[in-house]
Amino acid sequence: MPIALSAAGTGLTGALDLAGDAAAMRAAKMPMVVLFSQAGCTYCDAARTYLVPMAQDPANTGRTLFRQIDIDSDVPLSDFAGRKTTHRKLARTLGGRFTPTVVVLDADGRLLAEPIIGMRLADFYGQYVENAVDEARARLAARP
Repeated sequence: MPIALSAAGTGLTGALDLAGDAAAMRAAKMPMVVLFSQAGCTYCDAARTYLVPMAQDPANTGRTLFRQIDIDSDVPLSDFAGRKTTHRKLARTLGGRFTPTVVVLDADGRLLAEPIIGMRLADFYGQYVENAVDEARARLAARP
């Protein structure tokens, strides 16, 4: 079972062992939703008001993983290949430069849908995330 930390009490699980997560993702053909966040980001708080309920929804259990990567944190983690890195370094590697940014990734850390950068129209934010997850699931289902 992958190890993860609660991201500073935000309600989302902080990334810790993405290689372990990747094994579960491959087995279930499920995507990972990642929120790139940082301390003091009020827009990140707003994004979590949509993401946390999605992460806690039983309908997503075993179908989608949700993780948070803090672009301003040096908390250690293992990347998708099992290499040791930090939240800050991995965020740069995965293109998480602005917060909030939501990406949907496969088990190798590749994008499965267009990133959602910023808070766009708040009324539609949850739908943007749902659409990205649906697109990711369809792409994963189409893979051999």
